[in-house]
Amino acid sequence: MREILHNWLLGQGASEATTLYISAAIAFSVVVILSVIANFVAKRYIVTGISYAIKKSATQWDDALIRQRVLNRMAHFAPALVIYMLAPLALAGHDSIIVFVRSALSIYMIIILMLVLDSLLNTAEDIYQSFRASREVPIKGFIQALKIIIYFLAIVFVISIFIGKTPIYLLSGVGMLAGVLMLVFRDSVLGFVAGIQLATNKMVAVGDWIEMPKYGADGDVLEVALTTVKVQNWDKTITTIPTYALISESFKNWRGMDDSDGRRIKRSLSIDISSIRFCDAEMLERFAKIQYISNYIETMKEKLKTLNHAANVDNDSLVNGRRMTNIGTFRAYVVAYLENHPLINKEMTFLVRQLAPTQNGLPIEIYVFSKDKNWANYEAIQADIFDHILAVVSEFDLRVHQNPTGADFRQLSG
Repeated sequence: MREILHNWLLGQGASEATTLYISAAIAFSVVVILSVIANFVAKRYIVTGISYAIKKSATQWDDALIRQRVLNRMAHFAPALVIYMLAPLALAGHDSIIVFVRSALSIYMIIILMLVLDSLLNTAEDIYQSFRASREVPIKGFIQALKIIIYFLAIVFVISIFIGKTPIYLLSGVGMLAGVLMLVFRDSVLGFVAGIQLATNKMVAVGDWIEMPKYGADGDVLEVALTTVKVQNWDKTITTIPTYALISESFKNWRGMDDSDGRRIKRSLSIDISSIRFCDAEMLERFAKIQYISNYIETMKEKLKTLNHAANVDNDSLVNGRRMTNIGTFRAYVVAYLENHPLINKEMTFLVRQLAPTQNGLPIEIYVFSKDKNWANYEAIQADIFDHILAVVSEFDLRVHQNPTGADFRQLSG
């Protein structure tokens, strides 16, 4: 075709040089038009057809190819390949122009390939997120590390085209720049290593509730990336933590609680020690009317009576022998109350215990687990339990210890 055009221009009286340039320009214009047609066909028919087939397919993972625009980016290869292959024919005799055009197209296709690989990695991550394993082993950090490698190699290839050297020539000099690269990509390298440790040991995953006071983090993990971990705090603010900090420093992960059968209630109230005493007959008669411990009272009375009788205890003084106390009976009541509570898990640790006395009284600690782990429900259950216990303390002739308030001093002065 170009030879026919060349002969026709010579027949019109054009010079050889002019004919050479005009025929090359016209031939290259035809190549450009063909590339435009190839671009139109690739996007209008091929990409549209494949996209339609993907949407109609029963599988869901292939939809990620459309969401991440993989096909659209691959379509950019069509016009570039047409020009790359036909340019030497259209521009025969113009070697320098051919080299320039093919170099520019090579750079263009390297960039397109980089973007396609970027989209494919995003697609792989998108598909992986649909699996349950993504919650325990996030791969976003690995994906970002691969992207950095792809971008780096793309830059190396582009520079090699500009300077006319092979990529191996440039890569051989990377060793000399290792120190500089370590400084530039310090956070990325540390984050990548930390990401491997986090994933291998399953230390943190998207959706986990973590606490890291040093960074002001207390909430759910939104993202585990190459250099940062995003945490949405309970006040809806976002905290970013360096990924390597989760390896080098301590943090609390509440996943164990989420995976268990209950959420711990650990709280104590302090009893005024001066209100603790032995139970007399009148107190025991009163306590026996309390439904939860009526059987306990009768059983203990018989047991202690038998023991004291066997030991020939003088019952004229309550100090002699073994006696029930109001604090011990109160503990027995709290145990019975919690055992009958429908939202307390009796299969997990269940304790109502005394702690060491302090200047603030005798602490009675409740250490049990709530069946409902939802934060709001858990707090409501815990509050209801202590509402009841604080209200019932006085029924056992006990007092809760608290520091004097202004009202107490006013009563003394009155």
